[in-house]
Amino acid sequence: MSITSAIVLYAVCWFMTFFIVLPIRFVSQGDAGEVVPGTPRGAPATHIVARKAKMTTWIAAIVWAVLAGIVLSGVITVRDIDMRGVMGG
Repeated sequence: MSITSAIVLYAVCWFMTFFIVLPIRFVSQGDAGEVVPGTPRGAPATHIVARKAKMTTWIAAIVWAVLAGIVLSGVITVRDIDMRGVMGG
């Protein structure tokens, strides 16, 4: 795996993890009962994006390490993927 592949794999892991972590323990302004004028009721009540980004970074690093280990060990290779079955040929 090249350095570029490793960076791309980490970026994909980070964003997928971020979109999973983002709605966890989400409290909207409507749920909190204090809607700021000019904002929708579904807007976040607190600013916790930085905390969730830090948590995402650690989780994504663990996921990336597992995936990179699998790729580098050769347990799964491109030849393991049978495209004939997928393409119908």
